[in-house]
Amino acid sequence: MSVEQSKKEARLLAKSRRAVAFGKFEGLGGGLFVQPFIQAIPVAPTATVAGYVAKGDEADPSVLMDILAGHGCKTALPRMAGADEPLAFCAWARGDILVPGPFGILEPRASAPEVSPDIIILPLLAYDGAGQRLGYGGGYYDRTLALLRVRNPAIVAVGLAFAAQEVTHLVTGPQDQRLDWIVTERGASAFRKS
Repeated sequence: MSVEQSKKEARLLAKSRRAVAFGKFEGLGGGLFVQPFIQAIPVAPTATVAGYVAKGDEADPSVLMDILAGHGCKTALPRMAGADEPLAFCAWARGDILVPGPFGILEPRASAPEVSPDIIILPLLAYDGAGQRLGYGGGYYDRTLALLRVRNPAIVAVGLAFAAQEVTHLVTGPQDQRLDWIVTERGASAFRKS
């Protein structure tokens, strides 16, 4: 079975597992991830932290982003620069107008200034104990992380997920970028950089 076929099958299972986890915690909102993140991941008060606007049953970073902004961090959200292009991260603060992007995901306007994040919080379908992340298949975050890690080797990639999204092993290809951290409602785990 090819890597892409294995990933396609894994995505189907991962979507159903995430939906169940989301249903379990839905009433608690995005505050579920704040304490595990804050306790484990060092964030300088001058850091630029990029998050995302949660869609559907994704783990929601909005409360965490608000708290980080309240402590002085600059915050940003991704904007699609084009098909098969890395994402652009644009400055964003609570109350800024967002517009629907190509996949219906809310993103900053084209006029929002582009920034270079120190920390990126990423959505995912599944993750494993080696720090591998299963995304949606477009490769946007993998392309983006590959580029940003060349520009800034100290950049930190944090997957945000429900603990139920962990799997034993993910099949990966050469373009797949590993996470530096995973944060769930149960805690945070660091993965050694190679």
